[in-house]
Amino acid sequence: MTESDVDRVLPLLAVGGVGAWSDVEAFRKRLATTEYRPEWTWIAEEDGEVHAVAVWWGPPEQSEPAALDTLHARAGDDRAQLAGELLSAAHRSYGTALEYHVLLPADWRDDPESVAALEWRRDAAARAGLTEPVERLRYEWTRDSGVPAPSPRLRFRPEPDDEVFVDLFRRVLEHSLDAASSQEAAKVGAERQARSDVAFYRDSMVGDRSWWFVAETPEGEPVGFGLPSRNTSFPVVGYLGVLPEHRGHGYVDDVLAEITRFLAEEAGADVIRADTDLANQPMAKAFDRMRYTNFARRLVLSPPA
Repeated sequence: MTESDVDRVLPLLAVGGVGAWSDVEAFRKRLATTEYRPEWTWIAEEDGEVHAVAVWWGPPEQSEPAALDTLHARAGDDRAQLAGELLSAAHRSYGTALEYHVLLPADWRDDPESVAALEWRRDAAARAGLTEPVERLRYEWTRDSGVPAPSPRLRFRPEPDDEVFVDLFRRVLEHSLDAASSQEAAKVGAERQARSDVAFYRDSMVGDRSWWFVAETPEGEPVGFGLPSRNTSFPVVGYLGVLPEHRGHGYVDDVLAEITRFLAEEAGADVIRADTDLANQPMAKAFDRMRYTNFARRLVLSPPA
């Protein structure tokens, strides 16, 4: 798509519903921040009429997109076939198949309209090679939930050395329930994945690197770490981990409470967002205990490992 095509795709983006990370307002806003770009927005058209649109997202500092987050096609077309061909054409141009992040209501399985809207999108994604699903829970904290008190049993200290966090990320990968990091580590190795994770949160998130902390016992033994951060829209729970030898003692609550407290009191957050894999029930229960609300879900469709 070129800049002159922007107004032509807006009627499809105004549809909303499943997959609507990009309504008209969000699309224009992210074009301005360069998280969306005309060259990352693909359309299928016939006789001057746009029949489908696919919008890829990427951090402003990157030259290549990171993931597909919006896919719409006109009703009445063979949506799955048309959208699948559109995605396949984009993948050939990018030289790789990029993940598709589908935004869903929290109760989407109980909503026939959401189920139907997802069905043709999953079919289209599968035709383009995106066949591996991971469902993630999306959480939100607001000040109405209350600011947690500091942990009485752990202390938290900033750590400027990235190598310390590389080691911590590597160690928490053992038996991790984080599907994305675990699957990638299985392909490239734990050390390389840990460095990739540190680089992502340092370079691609807009939260301050100085916010990161190591969680320790009063004796100075590390038990985990937390990365309060933010994206271009909200403060977020970037990442938290508890070392394998310290799991089972509830430290996840202490670390999550400190991330929440820091963002609320030190960074002035009134709203905090977070994601965790559906399979990561210990993390989901920690969010519940901290009075985060599960307001939506994210289905990540990826190429097979």
